[in-house]
Amino acid sequence: MISIKPRKQRRELFNAPLHKKRKWVGAHLEENLLLKYDKRAVTVVKGDTVKVMRGSFRGHEDKIVKVNIKKQSIEIEGITMSKADGNKIAKPIHPSNVMITKLNLTDKWRRQKLERGLSEDTKKEIEVEAEKQIKESEEEARIKEEEAKELEKKETIEEEVEESKEVEKPEKKEELKEKKPKAKVEKKAAPKTKAKKEEPKKKVKTSKKMTATKKPSEKKPKKKIPAKTTKKKGGK
Repeated sequence: MISIKPRKQRRELFNAPLHKKRKWVGAHLEENLLLKYDKRAVTVVKGDTVKVMRGSFRGHEDKIVKVNIKKQSIEIEGITMSKADGNKIAKPIHPSNVMITKLNLTDKWRRQKLERGLSEDTKKEIEVEAEKQIKESEEEARIKEEEAKELEKKETIEEEVEESKEVEKPEKKEELKEKKPKAKVEKKAAPKTKAKKEEPKKKVKTSKKMTATKKPSEKKPKKKIPAKTTKKKGGK
């Protein structure tokens, strides 16, 4: 940072690229680590154990869960804040309010950077500590995998129980359907009486047609006979 003006300093801080911001996300080392590594501050990494030095959570010591380079903040286990709806979320803390008590040495590139300019005895100590941390991380990963498998087994068992219940329900429905047709057969027997009552109506219609056909046959001879007799009388 060349400029002394706070306006230009803030502008560079917010508009800087990530490879520069990564270097600024750092914290002071504890006294014993300061003497061991001959460094005052180190960039923070996920897995470092950290002690909060300022704020309402002062004195809290735990591992770093997440490092947000863009916002230049870190999240620590056990430090949460409640939202308006009651849900709890991790509270972001600036790394300058924190002191590193134990370094995460599982990354070989970080070890190489820390070992620069140190004696061989300290390098061996760093490698031994790194091996222990790697074993611990492997065990934690194995335990998490076992817990995940147990959860999957429980979920599968619960799904099987639910499926068995769903299979039993349709069987009961089928039994009810088999019982219902008996009542329907009794109802179908009753409509036969209605059909018998309707039969006489059809017979009545046929009788009317027969009467309608007979009437014209009776009227025709009556009209023709008197007409023939009058003509004969007039001729004589």
